[in-house]
Amino acid sequence: MRTLRFHVAEFGDKGPATPVQADPRESVTPSLRGARVPAVELKVSTRSHDGNAIVAVSGEIDLYTAPRLQSEFTRLLDEGPTRVVIDMSGVDFCDSTGMNVLLSALKRLKEHGGALEIAAPRPAVRKILQVTGLDSVFTVHETVPQEFLIAESQG
Repeated sequence: MRTLRFHVAEFGDKGPATPVQADPRESVTPSLRGARVPAVELKVSTRSHDGNAIVAVSGEIDLYTAPRLQSEFTRLLDEGPTRVVIDMSGVDFCDSTGMNVLLSALKRLKEHGGALEIAAPRPAVRKILQVTGLDSVFTVHETVPQEFLIAESQG
């Protein structure tokens, strides 16, 4: 399979795009309009304290990045926290694959008497939660709950 990237003389140019062989060292993906856009990474960091965990996520959660989040949840849930809060203040986009990862983690936590909560979703993510009805499945907070911030500053 050959990967193509598109070269456009100037960002926003509406002229025809010319495909050229992709440089595998570049971290860009072609957009529909031919402009080159940086590949999006998903960053996940976890902090645990007294059976609680906060998972800070930033970037985009989609078909390509969701496995990274899934593996972090698998590792975390093996530790047996009872309450997990996902800080989504850094998430720009979350597709159905990402929502399924969150639902899977919620199901696993509930099976063991735990809870999974979402904190600080940006408007695009909040809209997805509302449209899908998942805002009634998850506990959604406007910000990271205060007790997590206090535990963080003490730990």
